Amino acid sequence: MKKAIYVMNREPFDLVYPTFIREEIAQLVDIPSPQLTASELEQDPSILNEVEILLTGWGGGPKIDQHLLDYAPNLKAVLYAAGSIKQLATEEAWNKGIIFTTAVNANGQPVAEFTLSQILFCLKNGWQFVRGIRKQRQFPQKPFPICGAFRSIVGLISLSTVGRQVAQLLSSFDVEVIAYDPFVSKEEAEKLGGVKLTTLEEIFQVSDVVSLHAPLLPETIGMITGEHFEQMKQGGASFLNTARGGAIVKEVEMIEVLQRRTDITAVLDVTDPEPPVKESPLYHMENVVLTPPSCRKRRHRVWKNGRIYATRIGPIY
Repeated sequence: MKKAIYVMNREPFDLVYPTFIREEIAQLVDIPSPQLTASELEQDPSILNEVEILLTGWGGGPKIDQHLLDYAPNLKAVLYAAGSIKQLATEEAWNKGIIFTTAVNANGQPVAEFTLSQILFCLKNGWQFVRGIRKQRQFPQKPFPICGAFRSIVGLISLSTVGRQVAQLLSSFDVEVIAYDPFVSKEEAEKLGGVKLTTLEEIFQVSDVVSLHAPLLPETIGMITGEHFEQMKQGGASFLNTARGGAIVKEVEMIEVLQRRTDITAVLDVTDPEPPVKESPLYHMENVVLTPPSCRKRRHRVWKNGRIYATRIGPIY
């Protein structure tokens, strides 16, 4: 039986690898040591001598550099129960042929599902009705002035992992999906349920719902400005942000527009900073909905038919 070891911080360990998951893993590999932190492993790296699989995750995974590899001659795979492996993988690890797995797709699924729920709710003018009923203490008169999903336009900013999953989920509905992503070809976008590529400006001008999924990079900081919000459709357009980077939006400019354009609804799963400072107007603006990232958590099984399937339990970061 192959030997494996857990190396990550203790605080999130039971969330990422709960007891029932560890019991399943123990049926497939031999775990010769209790879970260690990266600093504890550094104090006695000789424990890696016979280890073939390193199990780690969000919070404290060790860098697989030459120093670690010198103590782990049999290491063949690093299973990372979180997203990006940039902090773990090194050129030495790639050169040695170490296999890395990541839970990026598993992480993205609950975010995409949450985004879909908010897109559909916003297309039904759901948050506008909530605000109106609370303020007027009565239901609006029928017929309700709602857009609905039928032939509405949903604009996705970035066809990242989550953006692609949202596009595929939306393919089941009679909506037009457009996207802005300068790194995706028209042919590639078309395969995602007929997504049409367009400009960032047009996304805001024509979409009933704009959903942000761009990664936080030096190039994307401040990419969404107040001018973009100013261009949104009149009478009930919505903006969703579930991207892991509130700094992509110039928040001060967004707030200034939303305070004037109360017809726009903003559902913000991320802010800059996160959470907002106590005096932030976001807390009391009627057309802003704040949701914590933990509302998107999901539990995934780690093993399926003897193979790694997905590894993620807890908030999606």
